[in-house]
Amino acid sequence: MAPVGGKRAKKGILERLHSGEVVIGDGSFLFTLEKRGYVKAGLWTPEATVEHPEAVRQLHTEYLRAGSNVMQTFTFFAGKDNLESKWKEVNEAACDLAREVAEKGDALVAGGISQTSLYKSHGSEPEIKENFQLQLEVFTRKNVDFLIAEYFEYCEEAVWAVEVLKGSGKPVAATMCIGPEGDMNNLTPGECAVRLVKAGASIVGVNCRFGPEISLATVKLMKEGLEASGLKAYLMVQSLGFHTPDCGKGGFVDLPQYPFGMEPRVATRWDIQKYAREAYKLGVRYIGGCCGFEPYHIRAIAEELAPERGFLPDASEKHGSWGSGLNMHTKPWVRARARREYWESLPLASGRPYCPSMSKPDAWGVTKGTAELMQQKEATTDQQLKELFEKQKFKSSVA
Repeated sequence: MAPVGGKRAKKGILERLHSGEVVIGDGSFLFTLEKRGYVKAGLWTPEATVEHPEAVRQLHTEYLRAGSNVMQTFTFFAGKDNLESKWKEVNEAACDLAREVAEKGDALVAGGISQTSLYKSHGSEPEIKENFQLQLEVFTRKNVDFLIAEYFEYCEEAVWAVEVLKGSGKPVAATMCIGPEGDMNNLTPGECAVRLVKAGASIVGVNCRFGPEISLATVKLMKEGLEASGLKAYLMVQSLGFHTPDCGKGGFVDLPQYPFGMEPRVATRWDIQKYAREAYKLGVRYIGGCCGFEPYHIRAIAEELAPERGFLPDASEKHGSWGSGLNMHTKPWVRARARREYWESLPLASGRPYCPSMSKPDAWGVTKGTAELMQQKEATTDQQLKELFEKQKFKSSVA
């Protein structure tokens, strides 16, 4: 029976996962809105929730239509440490936009926090936790459905985030931006997962920094670590929408193409269907994407897992499964491509005959504890840039 008012209460995130339901997250916001002219690269902060709410609302809507049933607040790097006086307004607007769109479908709202600039600058635990607490107070007041601590490269800081979020009484997910080599303090993925669960996370996994294959390999190591420790948690993966087989430990930020030359690495919709299926086989039930992961990629997850979910997303009304819509094309050789076998076996050409298929990452060091790589908020001076350019030339010459 529906509650008074006729509106049926939505199942919570843990209730969905406990029942075996596939939860589909959303995709890229920073990269996508930067390309659309609403986010500034370098800062990567989400003032667009206030400055251009229509753009944020539109992207949420596209993900909902593509099959997402989590609307994550656009609050990446939105702590007081990064946004100073604007942080509260940005977080409040992000919550309102996510809720507005979530109410148009069977979607939940997740309040998201991410790593701080303070940790890499040797900020104290109380100082960093206070930064998280400020965002949490907004999320609590706006009554988000659950919380996500995402994009942490140091497990210690991620644990601090989980400890703060757990105080709300709401379910907590925690994802790290690490690969199979582990975090920047050399903790293994398995050990990271164990520490996050012990801190109070009910859902653990990875997001960003690495492509689908590497992200899944890392989640597998997390799963094995939890099993070896006798701990249980739901698994989550939100990979890049790019292929990154040549990444080093730091992920795609170390690739020479980051962030403005990543387009040749974009995953196809068929790549993402494979990613969704492999994630499901691994036991992952919360599957989404991060930078470079567009709405059509989310639709690919929803279409691949439609048999398990029992339905297709609204966006599939304009998309024939495995190219089946091509059977109406005027050219017979294009009609011949209207089949799964064709797209699964097609070796893709880049159209760039003089470009390599992979590149050598720039690995200059670790940003915590290395003076010249210390996290900073102010613009780099011309003299500092000149020194960086010379350093880059030297490293390229000896590579």
